Amino acid sequence: MRYFIITFILAILLLPTAPLSAYLSEDGLQGFSQAKVIEIHDVRQEEIPGTGAVATVQEISAKILEGPEEGKIVRLNNDYIELNEGQKFFINFFFTPDGSVIYSVRDVDRRAPLLFLTLLFAGVVILFGGKQGFRSLLSLAGSFVVIIFILLPLLLKGYPPVLVSVLVGSLILFVAIFFTHGFNKQSVVALMGTAGAVVLTGILAYISVEFMTLSGFSSDETAFLNISTAGTLDLRGLLLGGIIIGVIGVLDDIAVTQAAVVAELKRTSPKLSPILVYKKAIRVGREHVGALVNTLVLAYAGVSLPLLLLFYNTESSFIRIVNNEIFATEIVRTIVGSIGLVLAVPLTTALAVWILKGDDADSSHGHSHAH
Repeated sequence: MRYFIITFILAILLLPTAPLSAYLSEDGLQGFSQAKVIEIHDVRQEEIPGTGAVATVQEISAKILEGPEEGKIVRLNNDYIELNEGQKFFINFFFTPDGSVIYSVRDVDRRAPLLFLTLLFAGVVILFGGKQGFRSLLSLAGSFVVIIFILLPLLLKGYPPVLVSVLVGSLILFVAIFFTHGFNKQSVVALMGTAGAVVLTGILAYISVEFMTLSGFSSDETAFLNISTAGTLDLRGLLLGGIIIGVIGVLDDIAVTQAAVVAELKRTSPKLSPILVYKKAIRVGREHVGALVNTLVLAYAGVSLPLLLLFYNTESSFIRIVNNEIFATEIVRTIVGSIGLVLAVPLTTALAVWILKGDDADSSHGHSHAH
């Protein structure tokens, strides 16, 4: 296992670490680059006009670290996020017609903490999961590659979102299951069970979106995307595709677990009848589904917490709030995903009981599911 750990760490450390190049618009009038806080001159509280709220404003000096103005020290007011001396951030700049430059804080530079958390996550997975943990990281990287270089470009080119999501999701499943758990019958069963549950979930999602007349305009991001693409994208199809992609990972979890449970039962008790194996595996599946459904709901609630607080703070009734498309969309995601989880259990379990034998379980032992 030490060789896998060393290989992974070296791969991370040898990745290109060149600084983010300064961005400059085509007209050369605006852009952003990396900067560093040299000194904080003043900190004061100012009222935001028309809101009654108060914001903290810092007057800072910063040194630009890259781009056409590299090395220049500028002074600006920061009312976005509080910065500390020595902290790196990204600074916006805008050239005015009279030749002067207006500066503002764009965002904090979070790349170093992100790299640390990534390495920590990878280290924990490899230390706990060993070779299988290393394979799971490779499959995770493969999934990101598929999403970034295949799914997103195809969607932006206007291909049918549902069809693209199903095909790309199938590819992600293939990579995730076989690269992590090996090429064996147990993995085949998990893939078949997940694929079947994805199809059923997709059908249910389509019916739900049509029945509830959801438009796909459920957030500011979708509105901006619609404007930037001149309205060429099918936002309702994107909503369906997002539901399918979002539920794949959880369905993969339940399918791999059920296949592993059946394989283990057949390995340890080869004399058990298929019906008894099915009943015992279903008991485990019920417990797993109960935990995962709760996890799914809490995950969506956690992501939407600011939105929940915003509506909770209004005087609207509960019925009017949940009728809002923003909430209705999340409710559809949660309910459809949860139904997909429930359907995946009997489907995968039945396939595993039918396909797997005792010798298949032995050959796949040690490649079972791991959280």
